[in-house]
Amino acid sequence: MAAAIEIDGLSKIYTKRNGPAVVAVDNLSLSIPAGQIFGFLGSNGAGKTTTIKMACGLVLPTSGSVRLHGHDVQRQRGQAMRQIGAVLEGTRNVYWRMTAWQNLLYFGRIKGVTGKGLKERAERLLRELELWERRNDPVRDFSRGMQQKVAIACALVADPPIVLLDEPTLGLDVQAGRTVKRWVEQLARGEGKTVVLTTHQMDLAESLCDRVAIMSQGKLVTNRPTGELLDLFRQETYELRFRGRMEESVAAGFADFTPREENGHTILSGTISQHDRLYRLIEMAERQGLELLGVAQAEPNLEEIFVELLEQAGKGESNLEQRANGRVPHRPEREGV
Repeated sequence: MAAAIEIDGLSKIYTKRNGPAVVAVDNLSLSIPAGQIFGFLGSNGAGKTTTIKMACGLVLPTSGSVRLHGHDVQRQRGQAMRQIGAVLEGTRNVYWRMTAWQNLLYFGRIKGVTGKGLKERAERLLRELELWERRNDPVRDFSRGMQQKVAIACALVADPPIVLLDEPTLGLDVQAGRTVKRWVEQLARGEGKTVVLTTHQMDLAESLCDRVAIMSQGKLVTNRPTGELLDLFRQETYELRFRGRMEESVAAGFADFTPREENGHTILSGTISQHDRLYRLIEMAERQGLELLGVAQAEPNLEEIFVELLEQAGKGESNLEQRANGRVPHRPEREGV
């Protein structure tokens, strides 16, 4: 699949007069396929937003390059910028004193769109985002969610093939967040655009993204299809729920299982590679007079994987490639796995 965005050896180092230099992005290389929703994840300060701003030409890299559909952001800036529309978190993406309609026409003309085609697209965007009736109101009078919708419309008014959305649902209420989510799906699935999404909402990333990259301290931790990443952490992990509290001496008899209490009951979590062992464990519990309430197979989620990978990265270790080769079993260690 052709790449919409190619990042090669990208670094950004901020120097200070007093104090050590800060490495915001450290030799980042990745390729983002066209037509997909790409999740760009990481904790605060991981380098996500700095990378996005370098892709938008707003921040000059210390080294490396970014190409948008083959156009180098630094050397072919005009052509590269016509490839993208961006909504950046924490900045004013629109002019608040202008109306929603004026903003769309202004940003469309900047991107080279004029005449009847611009007005038709601006009207369609405002209608679909349920802003048409407020098109002549100043954006400063809008709610946070409505302002975000205007920013998204301005990013899309020139119909760019790549859309960069940095925390697009931050601060939005549930209804506005759902509208933005539907729009992201429509952009990729319905219009074939490439969407790069940065978010701290792991459930949103898991439900939307075809592929995710996770960064930590400016470095790339992983870059895989979402389903593949979930599969790497999907093992034969079970939860056995027993009535009441279990004595420590009894729980110790269930080797490699982690006990926890929930609503006055005991839950044992652990990995079982063969179903015969599951049956033996149930029989052992019955012999000890334990009342089994239920057995459930646990499923990993992106939030748990995200936390575990960042913990490993913080310790300077990672067993992700070994896990991909089937050599390292996953042991649930945190409560709720």
